[in-house]
Amino acid sequence: MREGSLEAPVRHALDWQNPWFWDERALEKEMERTFDICHGCRRCFNLCDSFPRLFDLIDNGPTGELDGVKKEDYAKVEEACTLCDMCFMTKCPYVPPHEWALDFPHLMLRHRAVKARKEGIDFVEAQLAETDRTGRLGTFTAGLANWASDEHNKLTRPALEKWAGIHHGARLPEYAGETFVIRAAREGAEVNEAAPAFGKRKAVIYATCFVNFNNTGLGAAARAVLAKNGVATEVVHPHCCGMPKLELGDLEGVAAAARQVTAALLPWVDKGYDVIALTPSCALMLKFEWPLILPKDPAVDRLSQATFDISEYVVDIAKKEGLAPGLQTIEGGVSVHLACHARAQNMGAKAAEMLRLVPKTRVAVIERCSGHGGIWGARTENFETAVKVGKPAAQAALKNDTSFVASECPLAADHLMQVMEMTAGEQKPKPARAHHPIELFARAYGLMEREP
Repeated sequence: MREGSLEAPVRHALDWQNPWFWDERALEKEMERTFDICHGCRRCFNLCDSFPRLFDLIDNGPTGELDGVKKEDYAKVEEACTLCDMCFMTKCPYVPPHEWALDFPHLMLRHRAVKARKEGIDFVEAQLAETDRTGRLGTFTAGLANWASDEHNKLTRPALEKWAGIHHGARLPEYAGETFVIRAAREGAEVNEAAPAFGKRKAVIYATCFVNFNNTGLGAAARAVLAKNGVATEVVHPHCCGMPKLELGDLEGVAAAARQVTAALLPWVDKGYDVIALTPSCALMLKFEWPLILPKDPAVDRLSQATFDISEYVVDIAKKEGLAPGLQTIEGGVSVHLACHARAQNMGAKAAEMLRLVPKTRVAVIERCSGHGGIWGARTENFETAVKVGKPAAQAALKNDTSFVASECPLAADHLMQVMEMTAGEQKPKPARAHHPIELFARAYGLMEREP
């Protein structure tokens, strides 16, 4: 046996259809084994809050070892896990192919799934995970919904905190007045026939819940950049990818979403289209999580092989066909935050690589967690922790002193911007708002209105 592993991490399928997976004693034994190894290593102390919680439980216990921690306290470690995968991808020396074969995120997911099957999922949390239904309702009532969800609304936000457990100070995404699918059909996208990639690629854009119902401008920017580079696109949103249900341990729900979206997208692949996911969490689901949850489904595997993150796709065009001319400097530079679910795709820092294609533009990279973790960071019991975890990234962005800040994850971008504002105090940050890298790339092409 070697101490640590120099090979690339290998992710094993999630064996959730095996009765062993649901055995509480087997789960407790595996958590004990994993936690004891983590205690002896501690390389992951500065990632999420799970590891400080674990180490504090051990250090403050009667023996100073794991045997002094109550088994019921193991849940406190799981509750802090955002399933970002960074411990598996970047820190842990004992992941497969090492014989200890640790997979901390999937172990936390297993604990969450076992608890959900035994106790059921909280009603409010289950409703919040129905993002398509919530998105349709929010878009239909956008003006009212945005007024009610504003963190400065002293009337509605305390009520939302009491009813839904969403912290009154957490910044929530606004809803668009129309879906991106409708906007794309209304606006169209004229393809640049002079671009080097014209006639060589076509893509179907999986809008994702967030872009379809919240930030349609991100989708419009992505489509405009692709059209500028000769890529004809179609826009679809058949169903949520299931990430919110994954976070709740609802593996059956995730599997159902995977089958439904795969059935809708695979015919496009059969017609020669690439699949582009506009948010990294959704790209991660299609590319990696679904094949690990449904490892014997060839359709899911085929879709996985055809899926790209939007930044990854633009960089691929640049390398293989070349980009259309016309990119202009982004004055003042960009601080780009590499989102955890983008890094977990194991594709490299594609957002930074894409922005560096813009001439004479300073690109400062931030590789620290934003602290958001999907809805996790907005919950009442987690918001202060989310701010604490995100503070180093916010401080780095402020120190960079760039005119723009961007993150591949739109939710992380908004949270990072809020923490920057909280950290800066009376001196406001230079960026007016947070962007997605593809929005800034569209701006460099002159495809977006310039902000004051």
